[in-house]
Amino acid sequence: MQKQTYTTLLWLFIFGMAMGLLESAVVVYLRELYYPEGFAFPLKPMSPILILTEILREAATLVMLIAIGVLAGRTRTERFGYFVFTFAVWDIFYYLFLKLLLNWPESLLTWDILFLLPTTWVGPVIAPVILSLLMIALSLAISYFTDRSLQTRIIGHEWLALVTGSLVVIVSFTLAYVQFMLSRFSWVEFLLPNAKVTEQALLFVPQHFHWGLFSAGVLIIAFGLAVFIFRTKKIQTAGVK
Repeated sequence: MQKQTYTTLLWLFIFGMAMGLLESAVVVYLRELYYPEGFAFPLKPMSPILILTEILREAATLVMLIAIGVLAGRTRTERFGYFVFTFAVWDIFYYLFLKLLLNWPESLLTWDILFLLPTTWVGPVIAPVILSLLMIALSLAISYFTDRSLQTRIIGHEWLALVTGSLVVIVSFTLAYVQFMLSRFSWVEFLLPNAKVTEQALLFVPQHFHWGLFSAGVLIIAFGLAVFIFRTKKIQTAGVK
């Protein structure tokens, strides 16, 4: 890679690490208030304004990560790669700082709430870590090939694999919660929550993670990454010759 790319990745790494610390600090405050004895399911009730604030905070985090990728990248593909890289670093360091500050999670198989948009995501900590490592591999491949040619692109069938795999992974994170809620409410009630729906949501305790779905999603993403690497390497090698 070019020196400028190494410098950019270094600063994105520092940015992602700092964001990880910032988010872990918010969680430390929340757990001190709501889970002084230690975080565990079922969740404890929070005020509507605090729940809304958490959702908005997550949305703002995504905007920040997208913005830094757009600012750092030279092409659309590289901007996507930088976004993915920073996202992955942020997620990994979020858990590292929680471990340092709270000695949590107890293990990589500890359950956690991963996201709240558009619904609740849950899973063992190791699952987002695995995804983050795969995302870093994708982003580094994009950076490597973009340095060799600014014409580097992720094309249709590669996008199809990356997006499909991502959707399968998201289903693995959300399926248990959605099934739990739909056993109690209709789709309309679930999508337009009220106090009763929120009350039932607080009873949710994850019991089983859909490892099969998750693994399938990861493999599909990895396949898309492999196809991108081999196709781009072949094109660039032929171009050099």
